[in-house]
Amino acid sequence: MKRVLIIGNSGGGKSTLARRLGAKLGLPVIHLDVLFWKPGWVESDDAEFRHSVAEALRAPTWITDGNFGSTWDLRMPLADTIVWIDQPRLVCLARAILRMVTYRGGGRLDMAQGCNEAVDLKFYHFIWTYNRKVRPRLEAALATHGAHATVVHLRHDREIADFLAGA
Repeated sequence: MKRVLIIGNSGGGKSTLARRLGAKLGLPVIHLDVLFWKPGWVESDDAEFRHSVAEALRAPTWITDGNFGSTWDLRMPLADTIVWIDQPRLVCLARAILRMVTYRGGGRLDMAQGCNEAVDLKFYHFIWTYNRKVRPRLEAALATHGAHATVVHLRHDREIADFLAGA
């Protein structure tokens, strides 16, 4: 594993796995949230974000975490391994809420500066509807852009722990 893409629903554990896998394998981690968000939860425009992602992916090795379907066509073809964290939506939602409580008023290492956690009903709705709205596009992107890669589909914490232990 030299170029690893970690995808899946928010709150599923993508950033945590990216940090741990990066430390274990000695690979740099690219948190897409850091590239996308500007202080105060201001979104980058699509062209600017795609350029930032493309530049980051020029490195010979990396781990990226994040959804951002607008960049699957950039990331998937370059990845040798695609890890799909597919946790149950109640787990994802609960963890997103816990994360908000834990980091409220402060920043996270995997998030852009000035983007403090807060109650965000739109974000929770995204998590709740992920399987209906995002999953079909993700599956199509995997078929189109990720067929060459090793795809690892992890559905529970135990599978994530086993994957990390075996990496």
